[in-house]
Amino acid sequence: MNEKGFGKLFLYLSWSILSGSIDILLSSGFSSVASVRELARCSSSDSMARLLESQEDDEVVGVKGVVKKVELVRIIAEALYSLGYEKTGAHLEEESGIPLHSAVVNLFMQQIIDGEWTESVATLHKIGLIDENIVKLASFVILEQKFFELLVGEKVMDALKTLRTEIAPLCLRIKSRKKLLEELKTLLPSTVMIPENRLVLLVEQALDLQRDACRFHNSLVEEMSLLSDHQCGGDHIPSQTLQILQEHSNEVWFLQFSHNGDYLASSSSDCLVIIWEVKVDGRISLKHRLSGHQKPVSYISWSPDDRQLLTCGVEEAIRRWETASGECLHVYEKGGLGLVSCAWAPDGRRIFCGVTDKSICMWDLEGKEVECWKGQKTTRISDLGISSDGKHLITVCKENMISLFGWESNSEKFIEEDQTIISFALSKDKKFLLVSLLNQELHLWNIDGRVELVAKYKGHKRSRLVVRSCFGGLDQAFIASGSEDSQVYIWHRISGELIFTLPGHSGAVNCVTWNPANPHMLASASDDRTIRIWGLNQVDMTENGKHSTGVCYSDNYNKLEGQNGSLVNRR
Repeated sequence: MNEKGFGKLFLYLSWSILSGSIDILLSSGFSSVASVRELARCSSSDSMARLLESQEDDEVVGVKGVVKKVELVRIIAEALYSLGYEKTGAHLEEESGIPLHSAVVNLFMQQIIDGEWTESVATLHKIGLIDENIVKLASFVILEQKFFELLVGEKVMDALKTLRTEIAPLCLRIKSRKKLLEELKTLLPSTVMIPENRLVLLVEQALDLQRDACRFHNSLVEEMSLLSDHQCGGDHIPSQTLQILQEHSNEVWFLQFSHNGDYLASSSSDCLVIIWEVKVDGRISLKHRLSGHQKPVSYISWSPDDRQLLTCGVEEAIRRWETASGECLHVYEKGGLGLVSCAWAPDGRRIFCGVTDKSICMWDLEGKEVECWKGQKTTRISDLGISSDGKHLITVCKENMISLFGWESNSEKFIEEDQTIISFALSKDKKFLLVSLLNQELHLWNIDGRVELVAKYKGHKRSRLVVRSCFGGLDQAFIASGSEDSQVYIWHRISGELIFTLPGHSGAVNCVTWNPANPHMLASASDDRTIRIWGLNQVDMTENGKHSTGVCYSDNYNKLEGQNGSLVNRR
C-alpha cells in the first residue's frame, strides 16, 4: 500500500475508533465534554477539604481568625516561585515544614513535563483524589496528549493502539505539555495543586475592595500601594466653580453632556437651546444657539454618535438638530397632541416620544410613525429611557410607578414606589435606574434581570420643582443631584454617604450632568439663569502650567473670563 492509501486508511480507522470511543463514553453517562468538565469543577470543590491529612491543619493567623496558616504559606511559596525566586521559595518550604505540593504531586508534575504518560496516569491515582470523575477526566487529557505526540512522531500504530485501548477523545486539540499542566491545574482541587498567581489575584481583589470602599476615589491614575490602605482625599471630586455660563435669559431647566464629552447642551424656559463646546484645555465656549421652539424646552437627548440632538418643548414639538451646523433637520408633531419626552433608539435610526394622551410613539428620522402604543404608557414627566439592547422603554406610567415596556414582545414589568416619582436617570451601562422622589429621596434600582432596590440617598431639598440627578465620576462611582436650596449634592454610590454639598448658585438647581469623558467635570443648571462648571478644588500646577483638570489658568486664577468678555468672580 502506498503512503497516500495508508493515510486514507489511517483516517478511516481513526474516525471509526473515535466514533466507537465516543459511544462508549456516552453510554457511561457523559453526555458532553462540557458536562464532564462542569461535573469535575463541582466535584473539585466537594473534595478540597478531604484530600490529604497533612493539608488539614486548622492553625489560623490574623486577628479575624479566618486565614489558614498552611494555605497562606503555600500561596506565598507559589508566588515566590512564579517570580523566579527558586531558592527563597525552597527555603520557605524547608523552614516552615509546609511543602507547596506533596511529594506525589511533585512527581506527577515532573512526569507530565518529561512525557512519562503511563507513569503519570499511575501516579494520578495515588494523589488521593476522592472523586473518581476527576481522575477519569484528568487521565483523558493526559492520554490525549500522548496520542498526539505519537502521531507527531509518526508512530502511527502506537497512536492507534493508544486511541483504541486507552482513551476516548471527545475533542481534538494539540497542546504543549506546559498547557496540559495548566489544564490539569483547573481540573484538580486547589488543595492538590495551587493555582498559578493565586497570591497576586488575592492582592488584586483586596485592592479592588479598597478602591470600591474609598468614598472619594475618582482618579485616573491607577497606582495603588500595597504598603498602606488606599484612601483618596476629597480633592479628586469636582467641587470648585471653574466657569459660569450666562447665555440663557431665564431659568435653565435641563442640561446634558454628549456621550463623548465634547459638547454640553442646555435648555431653558426662555425657549432656547444652546450647544456648548468643551475645548481641549477644558474650557467651555458657546457653539450654537438653537431657536425655533415656541415653549420652554424641558428635555434633551443626544444621538448615539453625538452628531444629532433631540429637543422637546413643553407639550409642544420635538426638533432634531445637527450638532456641527446647528441646523434644524426635522420637526416631529402629532396632530392636536403635545409631546413630553424623547429618546433615541440605540441604532440611531428611530426615535421614541411620550405623548400627552399617555401613549408612546416610535418614528423614523423622516417623521413616519412606525408604531404607537396606546394606554397608560407614560405621564407628563419628561423622562424616557431605552435599555441597552433597545428592546425596553422605560417610562413613568403612573405617579408612583415606572414601566419597563418590552415594545417588541409586548411584555411589561413595573417598579412601584411609595412616593410620587419626580424624575429618573439611567446609568451608562443601562443596568441601574436612579429615581428621584417627592419625599426628597433618591432610590437606586437594579433593572438588569430581577428588579431590586439597592440603595437610597438622602439630604437634598425638593418641595415643588422638578429636580434631576445623575450618575458620574470614574466608573460612575458617584451620584449627584440638584436641590431647591441652591446647592449641588454628591453621594458615594456604594456606601450612600453624602460626601459634598456645593454652594454657589443663587436659585434652585434644577439639573446636573457629569462629563462621561472627564470624571473631574460636573455641570449644574439653575433658576438663577446660569450654568456652573465644577472642577477639582486643588490647583496642581504642572511644569507646563496646566491644571490637573486640563484647564489652563493665567496668573490671576481667581477670576475667569465670561462668555461676553467680562470677568466672573469664581466662588
